[in-house]
Amino acid sequence: MKTVIVFGATGNLGAYVALHLKAVGYDVIAVGHRKNDNGFFASKGMKYYSVDIMNPEEFKQLPSEHIDCVAHFAGELPSRYSFDAAGLVKSITIGTLNVLEYMRSCGCKKIIFPQTPSDMCKYHNNGSVIPVDAPRHFPLTGDHSVYTIAKNAAVDLIEHYHAEYGFSRFILRFFTIYQYHPNAYHYRDFQFHLMPYRMLMDRASKSLPIEVWGNCKKAKEMVYIKDFVRVVEKCVSSPLEGGMYNVGNGWQVSLEEQIKGIIEVFSPKDKPSQMIYCPEKSDPLENAFDVSKTFSELDYKPEFSYIDQLRDFKKEMEEEPMAQLWGVKTDYPKNCKK
Repeated sequence: MKTVIVFGATGNLGAYVALHLKAVGYDVIAVGHRKNDNGFFASKGMKYYSVDIMNPEEFKQLPSEHIDCVAHFAGELPSRYSFDAAGLVKSITIGTLNVLEYMRSCGCKKIIFPQTPSDMCKYHNNGSVIPVDAPRHFPLTGDHSVYTIAKNAAVDLIEHYHAEYGFSRFILRFFTIYQYHPNAYHYRDFQFHLMPYRMLMDRASKSLPIEVWGNCKKAKEMVYIKDFVRVVEKCVSSPLEGGMYNVGNGWQVSLEEQIKGIIEVFSPKDKPSQMIYCPEKSDPLENAFDVSKTFSELDYKPEFSYIDQLRDFKKEMEEEPMAQLWGVKTDYPKNCKK
């Protein structure tokens, strides 16, 4: 049985990654910044370690051998925390260096790491398909600027360890990975807001009218968490040296399709929300990935259609499967910044 350490295991992506890899037969060690996981991982048959990846000394408590792969999803996010440039660089860039040094010390030579699509910002909102191997850059302004700089530096470090020490590396570039979390709020442009798609779900559930802004035919990538974890699984099992991989579906969802689907799944059947078209307002986000390399090299194809995503999202919203780890929706009132 291969052993995988998941760093960032208490976070949005890391928790689902850890659960999925355990379910498909890997020995998973969960590592998070939280001092207490409330017994969540033990209840799922996994060991949990609290490690601050910015402190190299704390890695000494982890196993020193027989680690086959590291899935490194730790680090601060500008969408979940008030902006702190130093914190982003320390947790993402320095944290990744410490993870790589830990791997070198225990003989592990495979890492999976998430990259922000902001490194391809010149391809956004202009009808371009984002290539997988185009040179990375970063936005000069905005709340994702320092975040992208830190991510790019982390990827550069990983590439150095690939060249110098023979590490295989699987860098996954993606936009939002859609999933249920009891906290429906995030930071955007340095301000705390209800996530737009959660706002639409809330309005639909209350049969309230929903405005459809701008060119509603513009479409974007919408990848579901339970497909994303399968990409990670494919990386863990791959014999390749890896590289950069775009995580998409091979199809995008238009704003009109997004809202129609949300109304279908979340509105009462006898009183669906009314769609009000507002073409004079600003256009929605538009993006698309070239996923040919992901599909061919990793032998991956998504399983969840957009409607499947929404139905499973609603099911998790009702059942709160991560309550032991994350709490429930009533623990996160408006303006709660946990």
